[in-house]
Amino acid sequence: MSTIEKIQEEVLVEDAVDQNNQIVLYNDDVNTFDHVIEMLVQICDHTAIQAEQCAVLVHYKGKCTVKTGSFDELKPQCSLLLEAGLSAELV
Repeated sequence: MSTIEKIQEEVLVEDAVDQNNQIVLYNDDVNTFDHVIEMLVQICDHTAIQAEQCAVLVHYKGKCTVKTGSFDELKPQCSLLLEAGLSAELV
């Protein structure tokens, strides 16, 4: 393996590890579909269709990954979802 290939491989592994975090949204009996959709659009930059699809998945499956990325990027978004009264977790 040449030096160039080895360096490129190390960068790819680092990028993959950095994007390994997820915000998981959980179903609850409190929040309306409209509130969940509105928060996903405002906080997670979802389109209205994305947010609606996530809300339906959360309702029927119990949970849904709503955002992936680096921990530093997702932490404030997860905090805002929690402050909005949604059940979310950063994993």
